[in-house]
Amino acid sequence: MTPFPRDLYAPLVPYAPDRRPVEVDLSDNTNRWGTHPGALAAVRTADPEELLRYPPVYADRLRAAVAARFGVPLEAVATGCGSDDLLDSAFRAAADPGESIRFIPPTFSMIEIFATMNGLVPRPLDRAAPRSPSAPFGPLPDPGLLLDTEEGTPAIVYLCRPNNPTGEVLPRPWIETLLDQAGPTGPVVLLDEAYADFMEPDEGPDDLLRLAATSDRLVVLRTLSKAFGLAGLRVGFAVGAPEVIREIEKSRGPYKVNRLAEAAAVLALDDREGWIPETLAAARAERTHLARALVERGLAPLPSGANFLLVPTEGIGAGDAASVTAKLREAGVAVRPFPSLPGFGDAVRVTLGPRHETDRFLAALDTLLTPTT
Repeated sequence: MTPFPRDLYAPLVPYAPDRRPVEVDLSDNTNRWGTHPGALAAVRTADPEELLRYPPVYADRLRAAVAARFGVPLEAVATGCGSDDLLDSAFRAAADPGESIRFIPPTFSMIEIFATMNGLVPRPLDRAAPRSPSAPFGPLPDPGLLLDTEEGTPAIVYLCRPNNPTGEVLPRPWIETLLDQAGPTGPVVLLDEAYADFMEPDEGPDDLLRLAATSDRLVVLRTLSKAFGLAGLRVGFAVGAPEVIREIEKSRGPYKVNRLAEAAAVLALDDREGWIPETLAAARAERTHLARALVERGLAPLPSGANFLLVPTEGIGAGDAASVTAKLREAGVAVRPFPSLPGFGDAVRVTLGPRHETDRFLAALDTLLTPTT
């Protein structure tokens, strides 16, 4: 008998989104305005000799750049090959096999996979409360329901803000209540803020990140794949109390951020060009424009603090996510399908892009909305 597959791994399948080339790809939430110019310069001027050597063990230049940008101690920063690398590492560091992780679906699809890979038990908290125009996501559950279950206290609570794929921005007071109720011995709260850069400034997009540096329960995770346009280089970081960060660094292992990625990320975080605020302002403006255009077409996009909109497919052609996605792709536009999404039914997620890409998407969408004769 062979040792493969392990019982836990047998149900898993490789991550395989549709990546066939298409004229306008609005499916993966990358930065459609381009890559940070400072990062591009770093890659173009890289010394070939640097590629002969291993990168620094824990990317200390990158840690220093994160610390400087966000005003946190260097010891409060961990780095990794994208924020999902750090999530995986945090799962191993914070929980023993057999312990549980609590989360509110729908959320980042890799969470249950990472839990299974690390021998943890996923325990979703179903949000069955009714939605309404004033509460499009439904009322938030009592934070205490995430901390205590019939099976006992979870080792980890995972939250995503803004949430992927819905775009919901969890209110800071609700998260603070959760942390207060967790206390000094409760679960570790992993707050995935991959899309926080796109939140409105008055929502305090960096407030909880700074709070994490002094908290013994909160870890905030970020990526440079989205706002900074570095998805191809895979750079992420986490902020938490130094003693928590040390455990995540041990779990994550050495050499996870390559030399080119670190050099590019350092210049992007410094952002002397002022490219980031201009790009974020453009994305927020396009979010408002696209949401309005969809409402005018009789659709109901969910409010979003991210660089995407989730659009229930009711009223679009056949109405199911797979058919809508396939027909849009035939028209040269890729979006991400979400069939049977808990609480929302079939939906598609549309990445924000410059106006000409928005127009192309809307033109393709209109062919599905307009009756044929």
